[in-house]
Amino acid sequence: MKAKATRREAPQAYASCAYESPVGTLTLAAGDDGLKGLWLDGQKYFAGTLDAPMEEGHNRHLDAACAWLDEYFDGKDPSLDALVLAPNGSEFQKVVWQLLCEIPLGQTRTYGELARDAAARMGKKAMSAQATGGAVGHNPISIIIPCHRVVGATGSLTGYAGGISRKLKLLEHEGVDCSGFFVPAKSTAP
Repeated sequence: MKAKATRREAPQAYASCAYESPVGTLTLAAGDDGLKGLWLDGQKYFAGTLDAPMEEGHNRHLDAACAWLDEYFDGKDPSLDALVLAPNGSEFQKVVWQLLCEIPLGQTRTYGELARDAAARMGKKAMSAQATGGAVGHNPISIIIPCHRVVGATGSLTGYAGGISRKLKLLEHEGVDCSGFFVPAKSTAP
């Protein structure tokens, strides 16, 4: 007799709440397994990785994420250890998102550096900076998974799905010297 293949059923709905922040309203979503998303109002790819709808509510993962955001916007460097992050994505995306979590508060990395680190982590010779940029841009847990800390090799501020002005505001909030950054004439971000 053959064993039946079992599929993990998507939840009926993810608990979701709004958080008012200095960069605008944030929408958070979480399941029983952890935080699934955090999007800025009007963000590109809003809720794009969710496999179920959102319903207003709370759970321990949303409460922990809101407490983390309170600390962050109060100028502290909250630990990710207090959170359970459970974004939906490919293996490659999850490697890139883990690397983003390793960028310290107040520091930046380039897409090229991130691509080299992703290649090394995945045991590959090289990785495209463009592919890495795509994974960064599709990060479903903005701010907490700090995709705003990634910049172009020449100092260009590009590719932030939440908008360049918000990226700049977050970097300034973290104490990053932004004087060497610029917005390219042809930006991929709003």
